[in-house]
Amino acid sequence: MSKVPAADNTLRILVHLAGQRGPVPAAAIAHALQLPRSTVYHLLAVLVDHGFVLHFPEAKRYGLGVASYELSSAFSRQEPLSRLGRPILAGLVDAIGESGHVAVLHGRDVVYIVEERAPRRPRLVTDVGVRLPSHLTASGRALLATLPAGQLRALYPDADAFEDRTGAGPHSYAELKGVVTAVRQAGFATEDGEVTPGFASVAVSVRDHAGWPAAGIAITFPRENLPASEWPALAARVGEAAAELSRRIRGS
Repeated sequence: MSKVPAADNTLRILVHLAGQRGPVPAAAIAHALQLPRSTVYHLLAVLVDHGFVLHFPEAKRYGLGVASYELSSAFSRQEPLSRLGRPILAGLVDAIGESGHVAVLHGRDVVYIVEERAPRRPRLVTDVGVRLPSHLTASGRALLATLPAGQLRALYPDADAFEDRTGAGPHSYAELKGVVTAVRQAGFATEDGEVTPGFASVAVSVRDHAGWPAAGIAITFPRENLPASEWPALAARVGEAAAELSRRIRGS
């Protein structure tokens, strides 16, 4: 038995929430973990105060908060994903001849952790360590599309959350919902001039063992190099790289 049961139970709650497809009632958490409801409510209140859990009062449910995603992103920035993703991305870039990157979610932004520039291709804004609004980037959209609706809404509560770079891209939650719905239907995300005019990107999300977004892999190219009709074929190749990185993350 743990000598610090409160810490042990807090971590059990977070792990349990991480494995769910959306927010769940406190009673369901208590039942699944065989904990007293009063204990679960007390621990959830602390987690809510610190941003690790979100409470949805109308639905009487709890889900992971932004601070939990920041921890996940911090892990990603401490090398494991970079080390695993770099050779996969390098092989993809060599095969396609266009530049690529791996990015992770950090709040409403994506942070680029790996970049591979193809020979004779211009430098992009996606250097390692750069942050960009996730709703404007292909990588970010691929990752946002894997989140439950409640988590997505929590990240974008109002119009102030929608940063603008070129005038293009979603400016409201309703528009963002349309974007992520299209991503889910297609199986990949795109961006066409929303970050840098004249450049487009195609991206696919990388999922961890619980199905949550671990990273996004994207290929970025001058818009004139590849017509939109060829983007699905490119996305299929990016998807193969994403599946391989997902497999390596799971250790399978």
